[in-house]
Amino acid sequence: MITPEKIQQLIEQGMNTQSVAVSGGEGKYVAEVVSEEFAGQMLIKRHKMVYACVNDEITSGALHALTIVAKTPEELA
Repeated sequence: MITPEKIQQLIEQGMNTQSVAVSGGEGKYVAEVVSEEFAGQMLIKRHKMVYACVNDEITSGALHALTIVAKTPEELA
């Protein structure tokens, strides 16, 4: 089973992020991601960007569900 720390690491490696916080367990997690890369992107595109970072874990079954909160730094402020 994958850990929140591993999911956070994968997202941080796959994107230019200002912050990433992952919580949850037993295959079901919530990722709160703040990135400038989200600027001008629709919500579905933002989610696809994050899912791309963890796609191998989803495909393998280690990660069953990931709820994503994707914001730019300006939206967070």
